Amino acid sequence: MKIKEVAQELKLETVVEGDLKIEVMGGHVGDLLSNVMGRAKAGDLWITIHGHQNVAAIALLTEVAGVVVAEGMAIDEDTIAKAQQKDINLYQSQLSSYQLAGKLYELGIK
Repeated sequence: MKIKEVAQELKLETVVEGDLKIEVMGGHVGDLLSNVMGRAKAGDLWITIHGHQNVAAIALLTEVAGVVVAEGMAIDEDTIAKAQQKDINLYQSQLSSYQLAGKLYELGIK
């Protein structure tokens, strides 16, 4: 499923629109950045509560399809600027990481 469709289905707020044709192949929920670097896969939708600039760097490194900042947590302006510069899909949601992961699973993305 394309990230644009996933974002619509999950009712995500778009912060930065990157490449909307990217396929979401799986999901990764994590807030420990070193763990995300080692375990997230290319094509995953990464769900986190972090909004600081390191999120953009790790998204690039892991080649995730996009990042969702959950629980309405703030996203730093530097993060937004880096996501725009590097064409990273960046979203925000008021839902918890748990709720978002469940909805992603219900969409058939496992």
